Amino acid sequence: MLKRNLLLITVVILLAGFVSSCSVKYNFTGSKPMILEKTFTVYYFPNRARLINPTLSQSFTEELREKLTRQTSLNELSESGDLEFEGQITGYEFRPMSIQKQDESAQTRLTITINVKYTNNQVPEESFEKSFSAYEDFDSNLSISSVEEELSAEIIEKLTDDIFNATIANW
Repeated sequence: MLKRNLLLITVVILLAGFVSSCSVKYNFTGSKPMILEKTFTVYYFPNRARLINPTLSQSFTEELREKLTRQTSLNELSESGDLEFEGQITGYEFRPMSIQKQDESAQTRLTITINVKYTNNQVPEESFEKSFSAYEDFDSNLSISSVEEELSAEIIEKLTDDIFNATIANW
């Protein structure tokens, strides 16, 4: 009986120590318990890709701003926010996929690549510079101009989700 109580007390102490050490940085939802960041800034993402979609820079920049506004309680600043997002669009390309008979492709893939420099001015060790890429496939019988806008919007949504998860959600 004494051994059992001693074992139970030891387990409780170890568990309490583990939980308290984990809670210093993370709680059970995976987010930080004490949020130092109050503001964010999203700088314009210029298009430096070889193939240029004239609306892509504006669309991506606005979608990232809107996502941060909708899904966080952070306030947007035009510059010098606690969290800063900057970078450039480095890739915008169409490639044939699913090659069939007579070297014809059944699908075409639109891929967008964005280089992001994320700066956390409150917790600098969380800052990084990284490339994010996403794509959508479409039937090669369709003209690019008929699907480009819709596909770009879908890819931008994927990219902003990935960037949000890598920064704010801290996954």
